[in-house]
Amino acid sequence: MLRFDPFRDLDSIAAGMLGATSGSDRAPRFMPMDLYKLDDHYVLNADLPGVDPGSIDVDVDRGTLTLTAHRTAPTSDGVQWLSSERFAGTYRRQLSLGDGVDAEKISASYDNGVLTVTIPLAERAKPRKIQIAHDNTQRTIETQTS
Repeated sequence: MLRFDPFRDLDSIAAGMLGATSGSDRAPRFMPMDLYKLDDHYVLNADLPGVDPGSIDVDVDRGTLTLTAHRTAPTSDGVQWLSSERFAGTYRRQLSLGDGVDAEKISASYDNGVLTVTIPLAERAKPRKIQIAHDNTQRTIETQTS
């Protein structure tokens, strides 16, 4: 799996031109995430604290996994802000999935501000044993795919 975010450079150019600072309402920071392989699947954990679970969207289209979430800004009527470091806005992250994953069986859950996406390997990508015939005897060789 490759990290792919075609909007990262465009966002930084737009922020520079518009004078938006990273982390403000107009330019939220990216969605921090961890991605690792465990046995026969990948696990993606994305930090989305304070995000309404109903605003989270996980979409797979043509080999691209897209994560989208939105955090609304608190109402500021009658409030005199002394510090405002928590930003609001839309988070978006995209990953290019390889051919070795089973996109039909991807699942997701959201708990304690962390979105967990489980991406299983396709059967054809899992390690398997191949029998080799040699001089009327057979031996087993294990194959691994990365």
